[in-house]
Amino acid sequence: QVQLVESGGDVVQVGASLRLSCAVSGRSLNNFGVGWFRQAPRQEREFVGAISRSGSSATYTDSVKGRFTISRDNSRNTAYLQMNSLKPEDTAVYYCAARRTILTVSESTDAADYNYWGQGTQVTVSS
Repeated sequence: QVQLVESGGDVVQVGASLRLSCAVSGRSLNNFGVGWFRQAPRQEREFVGAISRSGSSATYTDSVKGRFTISRDNSRNTAYLQMNSLKPEDTAVYYCAARRTILTVSESTDAADYNYWGQGTQVTVSS
């Protein structure tokens, strides 16, 4: 059974940086594209970014472009979300998700395309 576990959430000040990790077990991360989503209180879950199976391409929602970077280390079966210049509006529970795909250079922004989800990690940015 595939399991995803996020870690790294914290309470930080505006402008700080955080790196979230998503550890995958049960199957090699090589088989999956990875996406990051977030959900703020009383809001819908939204797409943050995604990285292809190969790691050669990634896509981001406009509000995080230039501040957030997704990476992956298939040897460690772990994906990462590096978040810089954090803002109060980045406060949310962050979820990683894995998508089975045969495509090595492809990302999806649609939560419905993802097969496995982590439990989430809280990020709070205070001003």
